[in-house]
Amino acid sequence: MFVIIGWVVALACIFGVYIAHGGNMGVILHALPFEMTTIFGAAIGGMIATNPPKVMKATMKGLGTCFKGGKYTKARYMDLLALLFDILQKARKEGLMSIEKDVEDPHSSPLFQKYPTVGNDHHVAEFITDYLRMMVSGNLNAHEIESLMDNEIDTHHHEAYMAVQAIQRLAGGLPAFGIVAAVLGVVNTMGSVGQPPAVLGGMIGSALVGTFLGILLAYAFAEPLAGLLESKVDEDGKELQCIKTTLLASMQGYAPQVAIEFGRKVLYSTERPTFSELEAHVKKK
Repeated sequence: MFVIIGWVVALACIFGVYIAHGGNMGVILHALPFEMTTIFGAAIGGMIATNPPKVMKATMKGLGTCFKGGKYTKARYMDLLALLFDILQKARKEGLMSIEKDVEDPHSSPLFQKYPTVGNDHHVAEFITDYLRMMVSGNLNAHEIESLMDNEIDTHHHEAYMAVQAIQRLAGGLPAFGIVAAVLGVVNTMGSVGQPPAVLGGMIGSALVGTFLGILLAYAFAEPLAGLLESKVDEDGKELQCIKTTLLASMQGYAPQVAIEFGRKVLYSTERPTFSELEAHVKKK
């Protein structure tokens, strides 16, 4: 929603000032379909040539998330930490083998289904159960599991960041594609040099619209989308870091109440629940 508001503000200010200074919107509107087709066609062709299909698919999916509200809220993190608390508490009271069924089938586990927001998130459930399974097996120590977690989080971040890089490359190319459209307009104008000055002026103005659109699309549309998607990728990784910190604290011998406090501390301050809020939520659940 906010990205759309930002675009509306940008367009209103740019074209509002243009019209206030006596600008003729007819010139821009006349050239808009042709220049947009040239710029977008070149941009899409360049993206297809540069990025493999998996990156294109991830980019389209990532762009879709830019127009949705953020899912990483304080309520979600409280559910996540409460889920981890319940799992670790059960393992502490009944032994690690008691959570084996929960680990093998989280979709039918009462613990995971008590918190459907995170329990039904495939990526979160898989990350938790994979490392709980290693904890149950007892073959790896905390340092080995920490190294493995870091590698998985880095891989996840790198894969997600490919979409950000694709949009950033697109933003970098849009001004150049705008110049290409402008040059083609100038070439077309030079071929009509015998026309009256008024006609030539309109043709030159239409040609310059290409440069204007390339720069506008790059810095008012593509770059903000890349920045927004980058923020979402960072938030996605923060959730995995929270899980990692909590599980490692448990492996090092801390009680579940203390382990989730370790996880709470790594969250961003804007979504981090207070100690009292988390304690009340855990007790309520």
